[in-house]
Amino acid sequence: MKIALLYHGRLPVERYGGTPRVVVWLARGLAQLGHEVVLLAAPGSQVPEARLVPVDPRKAEEPNFDPRPYLPPGVEVLHAHRALAPAGVPTLWTLHGTATRADYPPNMVCLSADHARRSGARAFVHNGLDPDEFRFETRKGDFDLFLGRLHSAKGWRWAVEGARRSGRRLVVAGGWRPVLRRGVRVVGQVGGERKRNLLAEAGCLWMPALWDEPFGLTTIEAMVSGTPVLGTRRGALPEIVTPECGALGDTLDEIVALRFTLGSLSPEECRARVLARFTHRHMAEGYVRLYAEVMERGELRQQSTLTGGQSAVGSGQ
Repeated sequence: MKIALLYHGRLPVERYGGTPRVVVWLARGLAQLGHEVVLLAAPGSQVPEARLVPVDPRKAEEPNFDPRPYLPPGVEVLHAHRALAPAGVPTLWTLHGTATRADYPPNMVCLSADHARRSGARAFVHNGLDPDEFRFETRKGDFDLFLGRLHSAKGWRWAVEGARRSGRRLVVAGGWRPVLRRGVRVVGQVGGERKRNLLAEAGCLWMPALWDEPFGLTTIEAMVSGTPVLGTRRGALPEIVTPECGALGDTLDEIVALRFTLGSLSPEECRARVLARFTHRHMAEGYVRLYAEVMERGELRQQSTLTGGQSAVGSGQ
């Protein structure tokens, strides 16, 4: 299959950027499955598994952007990472954030069953990562980790307070905020080797989301590193975090109590959960099934069955 991926920015990114990393991993997964990948992205993008067609990012973000002049001959399906539905081209697009409109174009794909239910989508595919980009470690350090934007919805203040009440040192990575509290170290945005080491060596990843996470990429980044996740039952987190690889609660008191149960969890089980369901190849396989539907029917089906827990079309139950 010859597949075009459209992303409005430059790839890859060095530090923060969940969506850009997912697009790169998807291109890699599709190529490993034997498909030909064309990448419509900003000039200077470097994704070895895809042939680059440069697109001005300002044009690619325009509401009426037409990608058809950029598509090489033979492209069978276009996968856009923004709301788009060009005429005459089999297309699906992925919603990476929270739905804000009622008039989205057809063939919208979400990131989890919960995300699809809340967004009115017919299909979802779980995000996946390349395990080779992460370090697996069974011996953990004397600190916990919060990794993400320092926005109140992400629950970073819960993480700071929860770690204090649990008697744990906390590294806060993802931005700069003054935290005048003993045992908390704010390190700003991290990437590369430093991020890999923090994920691998942390006692747990705090993910006390106070909003409905569409997916929560840092959860599987921690788990593939052998690190359990401690979070809330919001959004997609119950689909990802099982009792073998973490714990979820509804209140800060409950989450603090659960922190003391994580020591018995196996790093190997945490990693196995990701390898079984959340790799870049699983993600690519899920999208390939949807590409075939769009090419055959012109639209995603209203209902289908869950296949291996990796992707679904329809309700995602």
